[in-house]
Amino acid sequence: MSSNTRIVSATPEQVWEVLSDGWLYPLWVVGASRMREVDDSWPEPGSRLHHSVGSWPLLLDDETEVLEAVPGARMKLRAHGWPAGAAEVTIHLVAHASGTEVTIEEVATHGPGALVPKPLQDPVLGWRNTETLRRLAYLVERRQQRV
Repeated sequence: MSSNTRIVSATPEQVWEVLSDGWLYPLWVVGASRMREVDDSWPEPGSRLHHSVGSWPLLLDDETEVLEAVPGARMKLRAHGWPAGAAEVTIHLVAHASGTEVTIEEVATHGPGALVPKPLQDPVLGWRNTETLRRLAYLVERRQQRV
């Protein structure tokens, strides 16, 4: 399992505000390029984001489903991204003296990506999630500057 952590200069509730706005997903998730629809119940378990991955003209429509949500603390997702397959992604939020410690854990669970040995998966997922956390931090922190 790939695991990445970053301190975000905001409260867990402020980070959760961004996570719970499904329309912001492509702004912080590496690979997601546009939103097509967000279920009205997002981020309740079972709700889905309908997004596209890739770059035009090679866009694939896919979705991400909430498996578990604890507001201000944790969100577990099943992210689909064909042709690679699917992954389970858990985002942990923990209050920290400097704001919020955000950890993303990801493991490929279905499709061709799951067949890649873990020692080869982890560096790629680690790179991707380092950038994902950087984007999330920028988005959350810039929102707080405007308030």
